[in-house]
Amino acid sequence: MDIADERRVLSGRVGIVDPTPWPVSWTSLGIMGPYGWVPRMECNHGVVSLDHPLTGTLVAGGTDIDFSGGRGYIEKDWGKSFPAGYVWIQSNHFERDRVSFVGSIAIIPWLFSSFPGFIIGLWIDGRLYRFATYTGAETRHLHITDESIHWTVADDEHVLEIEAERARGGLLLGPTRERMGDRVGETMLSEVVVDLRTSDGDVIFHGTGRNTGLEAHGDLRRLLAMET
Repeated sequence: MDIADERRVLSGRVGIVDPTPWPVSWTSLGIMGPYGWVPRMECNHGVVSLDHPLTGTLVAGGTDIDFSGGRGYIEKDWGKSFPAGYVWIQSNHFERDRVSFVGSIAIIPWLFSSFPGFIIGLWIDGRLYRFATYTGAETRHLHITDESIHWTVADDEHVLEIEAERARGGLLLGPTRERMGDRVGETMLSEVVVDLRTSDGDVIFHGTGRNTGLEAHGDLRRLLAMET
């Protein structure tokens, strides 16, 4: 990175070591699963690396910022527009190493209607627990306020409970069908509590993720109405 203009000077190099990509196969194109094959989706999503070590340094305004020993996460989006309403939560800074969580629920246009589609991955020490509309999992509870998000999903074998604190963040440019102009609020100062249990109630994982990225944007009332 080497940026120098009237507003900022930022330079340096950060290295990515041994990335952990979301598994891809012919039947499941990454986190979107079989929906990855559907043409003309409004928004496509991919997880390049769930978790990896970092090396290197950036220099911002004359101050060295050492990333060595830090953790990294990379994802990507492409398509025509962000969903009309969605929630996105991500953290790989848990008390326990080699843990990463990413989850999103959104209004998905489909033919002449729409549905509340969701995708979740909880990676724990090499094992990926997947919950998604296409896996047959279901949302049992979704509650969104200005202060927090409480979301519970389940399938035949597991129950996953997510409780995220909404923190103040910044405004980013987001895509619409016309231009990059929609202002999207995103924070990386939230915390998320993740609780994974078997359907019988046995605890598989319980932890708090800090430095959590969180977005709750668009028509959230419509999204909630779809889940009631």
